[in-house]
Amino acid sequence: MTISEKIDKCIEAILPELIEIRHDLHAHPELGYKENRTSEVIKKELANAGVPFVENLAGGTGVLGHLSGEGNEAVGLRADIDALPITEINTFKWKSLHEGCMHACGHDGHTAVLIGVAKVLAEIAKESKLPNPVTFVFQPAEEGGGGGKRMVEDGCLDGSKIGPKVSVMYGLHGWPQHTAKHVQTRVGAVLASDVGVNIKITGTGGHAAFPHFCDDPILCAANVITSMQQIVSRNTDPLDSLVISLTQIHGGTTHNIIPSSAEITGTIRFLQDSTGEMAKRRVKKITESLASAHNCTADVTLIDGYPVTRNDKCAVAHFFETANAVLPKEHVGEFPAPVMGGEDFSYYCKEVPSCFFMVGLLPEGEESMPSLHQPDFDFNDDVIPTCVKMFCELALRYSEF
Repeated sequence: MTISEKIDKCIEAILPELIEIRHDLHAHPELGYKENRTSEVIKKELANAGVPFVENLAGGTGVLGHLSGEGNEAVGLRADIDALPITEINTFKWKSLHEGCMHACGHDGHTAVLIGVAKVLAEIAKESKLPNPVTFVFQPAEEGGGGGKRMVEDGCLDGSKIGPKVSVMYGLHGWPQHTAKHVQTRVGAVLASDVGVNIKITGTGGHAAFPHFCDDPILCAANVITSMQQIVSRNTDPLDSLVISLTQIHGGTTHNIIPSSAEITGTIRFLQDSTGEMAKRRVKKITESLASAHNCTADVTLIDGYPVTRNDKCAVAHFFETANAVLPKEHVGEFPAPVMGGEDFSYYCKEVPSCFFMVGLLPEGEESMPSLHQPDFDFNDDVIPTCVKMFCELALRYSEF
């Protein structure tokens, strides 16, 4: 029996268990850095499989598992474990039991998959030493909390916690726009970098019937929001990618009072660092200039978020070589273009050669399914075997670039 056949046999044996784990995690979602129950489930499953681990990472809920193998450097595999502050509208029996919180991004699936990978590789390691050490990174707080950064800072890659240094990282994400069991990735940028925008415009409030006695921050804010769109249309190379979305505006207390201040919140998304720096300069300049023109003042706060998720060409080459060897050729393809969402797998990409890939979730024959971050989303259990197999094969077939 080949290694691939052993992997398939092990997956088949534990698949009902993994689906049960996935459903349990879905029913008990937890927000970033509060994934205490989720962390306990992970530790229990690793212990049952005989996989050594280190706990209490990245603020307390991060877990780092490890299996030894030949070689001096490990292959790292990552799953994000947090949920989102969304009220679920599904009615199946494993729907969220926590009002206002649900696994709307599939991290319950990612976690169950990596638990499955640990179980399969632990079983294979009973017969012979693995060709590579493997480190399992169960990471909290991907959804805006920067858990990946904290895992790196806590030593999940440098060998200071458990096992040797990680030399390459792989991560996956379920993708509702692609057919189930199909895998895709690309060299270079896969997901965007983001910057948070917080603007406070201060003027002079007063009676709405006497605007000439006021310096209206609402009018100023409206001009700021409208003018900000020219950064994309007039300051950015048409072949480059930039998104500026201003998503909240708050100001005022009632219909007949011009307030003294208004606040604007939003996000900037980009694929090139130089484009991001230009956008930040223009956001600040436009806001401050318009505020001055309206006899107001502006306080602009720009908060750097996740870096660009940028795949290494050699890590991607290994992905395609492996996928084409173990999956039907028609199930393997190029991710067509970067998307402007953010992903903190990017912090691993900055440290070691890495590859982030997508696994299709859309059932065969269906035209669409609920998308990520929607209240009726659910991970597709049918793709768990594909995900587990890809992670296992990537770890076992890896050789240093």
